[in-house]
Amino acid sequence: MRYVVAVAETGNFTRAAEQCFVVQSALSHQIKALERELGVELFARTSRKVEPTAAGLAFVDGARRTLAQADRTVADAAAAVGRIRGRLTLGIIPTVTGIDLPDALRRFRDAHPAVTVSLQVGGSDEIVADIRAGAVDVGLLGLPAGDVPEGVRSRVIARDRHVACVAVDHPLAGRRSIGLDRLAGETFVDFPADTPGRAQSDRAFDAAGLDRTVAYEVMALDIVAGLVRAGLSVALLPSAVAPSDDPGVSLVPVRGGPARAEHLAWSDFNPSPAATAFLSIVDASSPAGDSPAVIGRPAD
Repeated sequence: MRYVVAVAETGNFTRAAEQCFVVQSALSHQIKALERELGVELFARTSRKVEPTAAGLAFVDGARRTLAQADRTVADAAAAVGRIRGRLTLGIIPTVTGIDLPDALRRFRDAHPAVTVSLQVGGSDEIVADIRAGAVDVGLLGLPAGDVPEGVRSRVIARDRHVACVAVDHPLAGRRSIGLDRLAGETFVDFPADTPGRAQSDRAFDAAGLDRTVAYEVMALDIVAGLVRAGLSVALLPSAVAPSDDPGVSLVPVRGGPARAEHLAWSDFNPSPAATAFLSIVDASSPAGDSPAVIGRPAD
């Protein structure tokens, strides 16, 4: 099953063999033997291309679930005698500030060296969907203040308010604070539409009855800073991730601006031993328990 899944994921027998730490001939032989046993072809093969057949796609889907359950069974057995092993998959947004993630991972590795950790960076909505689907164990999310992720367990680990990011030679640079009405006529760079990161600013402008123009949509913060620095746009970012050290960018507090909350999220059904252990590590580093840390405060 692992060989078939590897070929389906890589689209190549040689790369699949490398991934599985076997020689290609052994992997190919085992897959052909499986096909004879099943009486179907799992892959359509040419000299240049390998693709799963309809039967192969059905087999791969079931094989992934079976392998995941097998890994979980082994992990549960080890946990029963106090040993945590297996895999921990973390879904994280690019702007995590609510916990010191490298420090948490270091302490987790020290306590549970047999666990393999996988990090997946994405949007909060994607991470929540992956947690519900069982593809991610624990997520670190950023949502508009007041929102709660659905279908998962979660708790708030930090709150923050947005600041305006403008070029140092922008007319608004250096102000003590500004209102959303002063920003409404600017050209913005923001996260893609229909993402939680974008919703934080969209809702603030909607609540104020204001329109704005978003000319650039990106996920990478360094690109956001570059566009602001070049004078092509302004941005609204949580204060904890705004480019405060960039000499070409000025940060200005915003009255009535957007706010976000960072959430720690996990499956509401039978979390893995590794997930439970990681949550314990995070809890141990948060003396205030479920009380959220306030990173940014509203401007006066």
